[in-house]
Amino acid sequence: MDWITHEEDVWFDFRGSSPDQLVSGRYYKGTVDGFADFGVFVDLSPGVTGLLHRSELDRRLESLDWEPGDTVFVQVKNVRDNGNVDLAWSIRQSGDEFRGARIHDPEGDADGEEIESGTESDDTGPVRQTPTPDRDESLNGDTDGDVDTEATPADDTTSADEGAEAAEAGAGAGAEAEPEPEPEAEAEAGTEAEPEPEAEPATADRDRVDVDSLDDRVGDTVRLEGEIVGVRQTSGPTVFELRDPSGVVDCAAFVEAGVRAYPEVEVGSVVRLDGEVELRYDELQVETEALTVLSDDEAAAVERRLADAMTAEARPDSVTTLVDHDAIDAVADDLVDAAETIRRAVLESRPVVVRHAATADGYVAGAAVERAVLPLIRDEHAAADAEYHYFTRRPLEESVYDMDDATNDVTRMLQDRDRHDEKLPLVLLVGTGSTVESSDGLGLLGIYGARRVVVDAEVADAAVADDCDAIVNPGLAGADAADLSTGTLAATLAATVDPDVRDDLAHLPAISYWGDAPDEYVDLAAEAGYDADRTRELREAIALEAYYQSYEDKRELITDLLFDDAGGLAGHISEQFRQKLDAEVETATANIDDRAEGGLTVEVLDTDAYTHRYDFPPTGLLLDELHRRHDDADLIVGVGTDELYLRTGAELDLRGVASDAAERVGDAGITAASVRDGRIEFLSGRRDAAVDAVIAAAVERLA
Repeated sequence: MDWITHEEDVWFDFRGSSPDQLVSGRYYKGTVDGFADFGVFVDLSPGVTGLLHRSELDRRLESLDWEPGDTVFVQVKNVRDNGNVDLAWSIRQSGDEFRGARIHDPEGDADGEEIESGTESDDTGPVRQTPTPDRDESLNGDTDGDVDTEATPADDTTSADEGAEAAEAGAGAGAEAEPEPEPEAEAEAGTEAEPEPEAEPATADRDRVDVDSLDDRVGDTVRLEGEIVGVRQTSGPTVFELRDPSGVVDCAAFVEAGVRAYPEVEVGSVVRLDGEVELRYDELQVETEALTVLSDDEAAAVERRLADAMTAEARPDSVTTLVDHDAIDAVADDLVDAAETIRRAVLESRPVVVRHAATADGYVAGAAVERAVLPLIRDEHAAADAEYHYFTRRPLEESVYDMDDATNDVTRMLQDRDRHDEKLPLVLLVGTGSTVESSDGLGLLGIYGARRVVVDAEVADAAVADDCDAIVNPGLAGADAADLSTGTLAATLAATVDPDVRDDLAHLPAISYWGDAPDEYVDLAAEAGYDADRTRELREAIALEAYYQSYEDKRELITDLLFDDAGGLAGHISEQFRQKLDAEVETATANIDDRAEGGLTVEVLDTDAYTHRYDFPPTGLLLDELHRRHDDADLIVGVGTDELYLRTGAELDLRGVASDAAERVGDAGITAASVRDGRIEFLSGRRDAAVDAVIAAAVERLA
């Protein structure tokens, strides 16, 4: 068989039933099952699904025009011991681009047989989902599965495995049989198609069980009652995510390969479901035998159970503090409310999207929340990859949540809603979104009904409370938060969300401070085994990694640094941080323009001319370091093409400075862009006049 030596030029039609039957290196025809932030799930056969990770694509994931049900070609890279299948991209996405096609049937006699061009198995056009016919109509017709002829129809009580076997049996038997006439042809001939039996309703002679008891019921037929929180159509069964007061489980229902089962069941439907509990690749799944949408009193009773359980489980009794802190005490009720909102989102199978600045403090804050939420998602969902579906951390380059960021989030959430039936997310803004510069972005989220919670230890505007569902800010609560970092506030929130991770978070507050951390947080970190040198290394390592690929969450790397590193990784990265920062500070210091303005010392740095603008450190971090080292300067100004940054140890109203400067030079477009970052924008054509006006206005307010 010479073709074996040229497998890279052949695609295979996989007809096996187990991942370990796949051959690494081969190209297979598959069907798009669904999408996640990290890649595409592709069904290679009923019950065998692989992941095409976004890193394997030759384009951005968002640019793929694939839809669930489309036929695609992928290469099997690896089959892991746990049954997970790693896929690689195939630049050839048409059967005509391969030299041939073969059957891979490890359990049958057809293994290795050539697929002739033009047969159904060689049909490489998009395979679109089709709705299930009405219950009183015939289900006779072509399937979308990879079979040679029509599959034997299966009713709604057939399990996914039985349906797959029936499809394969139909393929084998139908190779020599006359094709069945289309329903229209039967009607013309005067023969009325036999109606498909109606789906069997769930009977009333079985006791209801809870999802969290299914581990002990594998092999049993059980009854569940709850809400459908997700629906996804695979090339085989329809998979319903059912949530009851104790958890969430996937329930597979099979009608025909790739055909929507129970089309009347939607996200939000309250149902009663009977089925057999199975363990597939270490994940629980219920093979649906009967499914009924509940209404009236029955639905109301289930909804009450869900609501009561939700409130009891979601709301913490009190704040779980790391140390006593007056500013945190001032927002204790707000922290409990925010923690309840986060926990409720997990229980509702609602995605949680965390937005934070790409700074050391921002990453510490985001990682703290992540540390608390992921275990809750794992407990709530049986699927091993649920934590990637229901939690996303998206760093921001600055501390303003603007229309660009909001448009990105809205686009993703609407795609996920329309393509995967996902609920609209909870957007948690940590260290961002607290000033009016973020109002437009927050408003866009609100138009679509996404919940918005803002958590920020620093400056905030009271008007933002109208642009979000909840805000946690000590300043708005009347407390002095000068010695509180956002990382500390977020770590307290995280401990309140999940008290079990409190000890994991003990060292994070000390890492989040660039200046001197309060003694109580230094002591807390030391008790956890992190001395001052260790927290400094972690802070610097996180700051360096925050800069590179700033829009990526780097989940695994940040986890390794903050929670699983014995010191080697952080020390290595911290050394790079120090070398790069010291070199840049030295260059900047040599090129600072010293000015005496109104009795104050002003240092002006042309950041376009005397910094490496596209390498570490970013402008804000460099100016912060100059401000720490040049303590004799009253004001430090970093000037770019059309923006400048102000650094001072005194209180300075940035919006007031921008307004005063705009009055001095009315045609320069001077405006405050980010209060948190100390950034003012202007028109590049009026750069010199704008800079002089801003410095004069700032000195006047500082004098």
